[in-house]
Amino acid sequence: MAFTFKQFHIDDHNCGMPVSTDAVILGAWAPLTRAQNVLDIGAGSGLLSLMAAQRSAATITAIELDETAASACERNFKASNWGERLVIEECAIQDFAQQRLNTQIKFDHIICNPPYFKGGTQSKNQLRAKARHTDTLDFSCLIKAMTRLLAVDGTASLILPSQSMPCFLEELTQSELTMTRVMDIADSAAKKPHRHVFTLAHRQSLPHEPSNRVESSHFCIKESDGSYSQEMIGLITGFYLKY
Repeated sequence: MAFTFKQFHIDDHNCGMPVSTDAVILGAWAPLTRAQNVLDIGAGSGLLSLMAAQRSAATITAIELDETAASACERNFKASNWGERLVIEECAIQDFAQQRLNTQIKFDHIICNPPYFKGGTQSKNQLRAKARHTDTLDFSCLIKAMTRLLAVDGTASLILPSQSMPCFLEELTQSELTMTRVMDIADSAAKKPHRHVFTLAHRQSLPHEPSNRVESSHFCIKESDGSYSQEMIGLITGFYLKY
């Protein structure tokens, strides 16, 4: 399926994860405006990379394991206005991180809409199953890769459903990274949050005062009548054609 945004076009045909509201929220919310060197883990069709290119002057490296998605991502990059700043590498993030163990190359921002289901019934569409389940990239491996690749003063931005947060946070406590900011996302004011976008940073880069806490906020996608909330419109206005 093709999806046209204000400044770029996405063709996600045969990609495991098509364009989603979750990804758009993450791409618009992440603190990217001052980023110079961005890594997109599990890039899929390249949506987050293209949003990062629109919102910053950064050089963006996209990592995608699946051959079909990587090909779509490359086509979308070449069709955009920022092709010279966008690079796609078809490999596992674990291999990418290993290859850079002995280099000084680090990223000041990492963005990722990761696989999050552990076990359970999987989609019959194998590409979608791979994109949504942690069989090829569990939280422990993801956090280790981000720890290796994130600059000392860098920031990582991710999105996860509520049911996956406890497992991710448990793995996070055993790492050198910590959560610094979180926004709880609800479909409407009448519903409980079901998604969470959040940022991570190296513990060593943060102040050691006891008052150092996670900055939290709440976000509603829609009003009670089903229309987008003003918060949502404010977030997506630079991307959706209708707003």
